[in-house]
Amino acid sequence: PIRSSSFHELTDVRRNATGEYRCSLTDESLIDSTTVTVHYLDLSLTPSGEVIKQIGEALPVSCTISSSRNATVFWLKDNNRMRSSPSFSSLQYQDAGNYVCETILQEVEGLKKSQILTLIVQGKPQIKMSKRTSTDGSYKTIACHVEGFPKPAVQWTSSGGVINKTEETKYINGKFISKIKIAPEENITLTCIAENLLERAVTSLNVSAISIPESDEPEEKSDDNRENINDQAKLIVGIVVGLLLAATVAGVAYWLYMKKSKSASKHVAKDLGNIEENKKLEENNHKLEA
Repeated sequence: PIRSSSFHELTDVRRNATGEYRCSLTDESLIDSTTVTVHYLDLSLTPSGEVIKQIGEALPVSCTISSSRNATVFWLKDNNRMRSSPSFSSLQYQDAGNYVCETILQEVEGLKKSQILTLIVQGKPQIKMSKRTSTDGSYKTIACHVEGFPKPAVQWTSSGGVINKTEETKYINGKFISKIKIAPEENITLTCIAENLLERAVTSLNVSAISIPESDEPEEKSDDNRENINDQAKLIVGIVVGLLLAATVAGVAYWLYMKKSKSASKHVAKDLGNIEENKKLEENNHKLEA
């Protein structure tokens, strides 16, 4: 027994207070009971907080839930709901972001827990150069494809010194392209330098004078271009599938039409044959009567 009193108060309620509480007279001639359930919800995210990893590394992530009832668990990345829990066997720059593991106890309004993992994926600068001649042959575009995080600072140099007039694409998923346009009167060597907190990378490219034809090197597609190409490919596939379905439906309809037409022709021919036979029978009957 807890105490000999008609009143019992639970203070500083803990989860072990869950159970059945009975009240009865001393001789137990009258007795009643009630069940008390203390709801709880615990969440443990491993790892949590800010985590810095290198590109290509693995990162196991677990979100463990302990609750008094079945709880709903879901993940968010940069405020967008994920279809499944994150799994990183080989980290890429696009894996970086804010991950939130959140759980909700449906039976108790307002009872929810969440923890955040801020993932930073770092990498040393990687660079590759390419060149293309304009369609009218008046200038050449030299591109330096840069990859790395933190975002590398890019510098162009030639035998004549530093080149300041450059163009840059958007920095997306740890990648961007730095470009310059030149019309060299003689053969030159261009150097692209990319540097971040981790390392400094240097690559050079020989460029012929604008008067000398040379083969262009294929320019890598940016992430935006890749997405546009993928969207266009999906649209083309959708159109082709639609045309195939339309052709199939038209073919089936034509086949049914031809089948009905042949059947109708057979019936007409049969009817005509019956009419001819009836005429012959009538003529024979007239001859016999005569």
